[in-house]
Amino acid sequence: MSLKNTFRRAVAAVSLLLLPAGLAAQTSSINAFSPYTMYGIGEINTPGTLPMRSMGGAGVAMRNPGMMNVLNPAAYSAVPQKSFLLSFGLEGQNYYNSQSVDGAKKKSAYNTFNFHDLAVLLPLTRRLGLGVSLMPYSSVGYRTEFFREFDSADPVWGNVGPVQYTYQGEGDVTEVKLGMGWEVAKHFSIGLAAQYYWGKIDRTYVAAFSSITGSGSYNSIVGQSAYTVSRFKGQVGLQWDAIMNARRVLSFGATFDIGGDLRPKRTERVYTTDPANTAAVDLHDDLELVLPRQLVAGFYYQTPKWTVGADYVYQNWAGSNSSTLSSGIAAGGGRFDVAYADTHTVKAGVEFIPNRYDVRRFLRRCAYRAGVRYGDYYQTFGGQRLQQYAVTLGVGIPVRFLGSSSIDVGLEYGDRGFNVAERIGLVRQRYFKIAVGFALFAGSENGEYWFVRPKYD
Repeated sequence: MSLKNTFRRAVAAVSLLLLPAGLAAQTSSINAFSPYTMYGIGEINTPGTLPMRSMGGAGVAMRNPGMMNVLNPAAYSAVPQKSFLLSFGLEGQNYYNSQSVDGAKKKSAYNTFNFHDLAVLLPLTRRLGLGVSLMPYSSVGYRTEFFREFDSADPVWGNVGPVQYTYQGEGDVTEVKLGMGWEVAKHFSIGLAAQYYWGKIDRTYVAAFSSITGSGSYNSIVGQSAYTVSRFKGQVGLQWDAIMNARRVLSFGATFDIGGDLRPKRTERVYTTDPANTAAVDLHDDLELVLPRQLVAGFYYQTPKWTVGADYVYQNWAGSNSSTLSSGIAAGGGRFDVAYADTHTVKAGVEFIPNRYDVRRFLRRCAYRAGVRYGDYYQTFGGQRLQQYAVTLGVGIPVRFLGSSSIDVGLEYGDRGFNVAERIGLVRQRYFKIAVGFALFAGSENGEYWFVRPKYD
């Protein structure tokens, strides 16, 4: 009984520590540091538990009784009877931004650290499983400045001196998903999940004017916008095991996410910095907060040593909102039209376990993972598409011999805007992530049956 009590205390302690951290993240900018989060919903986090993210993010078809798959609710039906799975992870990021402005190279760097996911999976009846997950969906965090020189020929700004603009924002949107998976026929499962999104995003801009002659003064204009999100969406999924035997398993899977306008509650205030805080004309705009309709399809091939998986992801951002806004300063002095754009992303990864049954050499029982991800960014700037890619590595360390519980470590390097950023004056963003995940499994592997009534006390 001591092992069971220790495990329960660990689960309770982790839950109590991570849930408040997830709630606190709603009003913090520590999850992202990117000028691209100025528009829309911000930086989209890579979904999935750490083993999936270490394989490039692929896993919609992954079906493993001892592992969590939060990407596809149909996979919940694979959970064994009399078992319990819990997964949680922490992630740190280093952002490095660079931009060429008037021939000079501008650089900035920032570090963030927060929790990434918390998920629980348990069986309801035979071939029917229930899963619950909590993870950040998107993050906003930026501070940028722009200085407009005095131009006497400008019909509007010719009567005003130089202007210093400052834009900053922070916040997050979190996803809570509750789903069920049912194996309706042998080797074929369907799943349905309800997704609840909530959070808050705050944006502020300041326009500080200077006198032309230096003898006068102007009041600065301050704009503050707060977006409060609270919406339900849904997801459906399916999985099919085309091949399943002792030597190999080949599975196919797909999901569809219902997107649409998040319709946040927006509170806005624009005023001047005079003693009376006089109301002023709004000089700032923003893209609407929307979620895309998303279709994901992929395969997963497993042998005792090798696992290979790949996903294709289509997101219909433009169909959810076709509006544009004019913002940003181009390299030639003009303004960018920022708009949503549909995206296509490919994810692929591989896992290798030399010999999970090796008694003598521990390192041969570990799982070694690698993956890649390539696709488009979901916004265009001046009609230009930004490409982005990521390379991932990871290792899964088993907690006990022949057990499913593990400690996972993952690394990721990514690059955004490498194709056009320097040419048109945008920011080229590179980042490095390091993550730690914990997968805890209670079941036949360790004699921990949580939901069985004992015959003897």
